[in-house]
Amino acid sequence: MFNFCTDPDTLPQLQWFACYLTTGKHMGFYASFGTVLLLLAITAPTALLFGFGGASAARARLLPLRWFGKAYIALVRGVPDIAFFLFFVIALDQAFEWMRHQVKCPDWDQPVRQGNDFVVCAAAKMPLGTSPQWVHETYGFFLAVLTFAIVFGAFAANVLYGAMRAVPYAQIETAEAYGMSHRQTFWRILVPQMWVFALPGLSNLWMVLIKATPLLFLLGVEDIVYWARELGGTANPRFTDYPHGDWRMWYFLALLVFYLGFTRISELALDRIMRRLSHGQATAAGEAQRRTAGGPP
Repeated sequence: MFNFCTDPDTLPQLQWFACYLTTGKHMGFYASFGTVLLLLAITAPTALLFGFGGASAARARLLPLRWFGKAYIALVRGVPDIAFFLFFVIALDQAFEWMRHQVKCPDWDQPVRQGNDFVVCAAAKMPLGTSPQWVHETYGFFLAVLTFAIVFGAFAANVLYGAMRAVPYAQIETAEAYGMSHRQTFWRILVPQMWVFALPGLSNLWMVLIKATPLLFLLGVEDIVYWARELGGTANPRFTDYPHGDWRMWYFLALLVFYLGFTRISELALDRIMRRLSHGQATAAGEAQRRTAGGPP
């Protein structure tokens, strides 16, 4: 905070706003934008990894593995996101605590389920009650990342499964005719060529993931939506040095600008990736590039 902010009531309006926008709570608000970007940076590759695993399992030769992949895609995609987030985070947290309970408290003689309560020994709590605040926040963020990755991984699996099927089968047969094993054909022929078919669906999924980040608020993470509601609500002069009316509209307008700008940057980046992947491919985009370059039709 600036040095002239010691007595906000006597400040000119411009200086008052400068002091108001540099309070500790506003620093938390600015840091929450980094939280959202960090979530996207970790969740996107993790969800893609889940998706690749689910798509590979869905087309596996082993029947139980194929059933597992298709069940993962169907079940997660069939449950509303909000319901899954609210249920799965609690279930995941209790699963972690139950596993720790089995290891750390083997002599526990009471049932874990006591009516509607889930009771484990103190040593099995995740995180421990004596842990510092940053450990609790990191654990909550970890649960959020894992939940997002599982949900959007199922959608990515469906996209990648369709992209794998879109690769011309004649190329697979040709590779096998040349003596390639099933694994070699998968990694050298199928996987490199599927991305050009998968990118439109993955691009749309990335946009949906960006718009889904406000769900962090439901998971107890202090994200930009939390701070917008916290800071934008009416501030009573009895409890703050910077009283104001209901300013939530302005804070959410700032979030609107942030999301629109971020999605526009994403569109430009994804278009560039799509042009690069389409180069030399037997797709409509690849044919358009050849015509533009003056190559043979």
